[in-house]
Amino acid sequence: MQNALTVILAGGMGSRLSPLTDDRAKPAVPFGGKYRIIDFTLTNCLHSGLRQILVLTQYKSHSLQKHLRDGWSIFNPELGEYITVVPPQMRKGGKWYEGTADAIYHNLWLLSRSNADYVVVLSGDHVYRMDYAAMLKQHKETGAKLTVACMDVAREDAHEFGVMETDNHGQVISFIEKPADPPSMPNNPSRSLASMGIYIFEIETLQKVLEEDAFIESSSHDFGHDIIPKLIDRERVFAYQFCSDKGRVEKDCYWRDVGTIDSFYQANMDLLQPVPPMNLYQPNWPIRTYEAQYPPARTVSSASGNEGIFINSLIANGVINSGGSVQHSIVSSNVRINDSATIVNSILFDYVIVGSGCQLTNCIIDKHVIVPENTQIGINKAEDAQRFHISNGGVVVVPESYRFD
Repeated sequence: MQNALTVILAGGMGSRLSPLTDDRAKPAVPFGGKYRIIDFTLTNCLHSGLRQILVLTQYKSHSLQKHLRDGWSIFNPELGEYITVVPPQMRKGGKWYEGTADAIYHNLWLLSRSNADYVVVLSGDHVYRMDYAAMLKQHKETGAKLTVACMDVAREDAHEFGVMETDNHGQVISFIEKPADPPSMPNNPSRSLASMGIYIFEIETLQKVLEEDAFIESSSHDFGHDIIPKLIDRERVFAYQFCSDKGRVEKDCYWRDVGTIDSFYQANMDLLQPVPPMNLYQPNWPIRTYEAQYPPARTVSSASGNEGIFINSLIANGVINSGGSVQHSIVSSNVRINDSATIVNSILFDYVIVGSGCQLTNCIIDKHVIVPENTQIGINKAEDAQRFHISNGGVVVVPESYRFD
């Protein structure tokens, strides 16, 4: 059990991932043909021996709660194991969560009822594989009050993260949230040390600092902006460098915040590389999810004699390709692809039907969309822009249950 309570923050609006988050929480967005984003964090907990988990939800949480019920009701409460969904309890004046730290502050009563010595704080909307047990081991060995997971990133990209500086022993001496001029690593001026939004607290320290922060009117009640800088000045705060030892679990060294359409799309496309930067096929760390009992995927010759073709693609169960061509794409469960349809560099969610003669490229089609015959998406961006959202990188997104005229 690691004597640790895990809290997964899964309540953000995810507005930058709209329209995929218009009707679902960001952690519940499908990923990789069969998973949900939160499956990666929960799988890490499972394999790291963290079996007491609170999932703090807030916005549009129904599909997330259903997924956790169907796919993650695997722990044994008789052994003290659980995954518990915690919607806002309105215990602090009837307000919604106002920041990452505030979400946990609203639920301090659950921390006080646990017998844990440590609290592991995680985000439910990142894609990565990580052994939290190794981080917890370092936390105990250093006597830290807070340990922050970090990874080195290109300095020109570091402005998107919380950036820290450490001394020779790994103790954090400064932390700046999304700095315009990020500090570089001492031994490499082209790289910076970026926070991954993964924290381990000594539980009494967390309770005390959250209670103090709650009454500071100028605070944004955020871990990066408020809590971490405050603790650096008075407590032992250490960095845990992700993948620094090229360990058994972290050998792919992959971590992505899929917070925008372009980052989400690219993370999916990463899975199609000849040697994917994240290995879904690693047998000692399988990614768990819920998947209904669909029949195997198949290809079928169409009435016109065309053979269904898949080239360098991920194909989920229940898919039927009747004479279409699918290249470098991800196709989720129960999709139907009809004669002479061409799908390239695209992501199709569950229950999509692609009509005969369609041309789809560089697009994401959300669930329950019927694409009429001979429709083109991703070919003429001017026409697409009149109907759909187009990302900065040119990815066209067709929202869930969209009805074509």
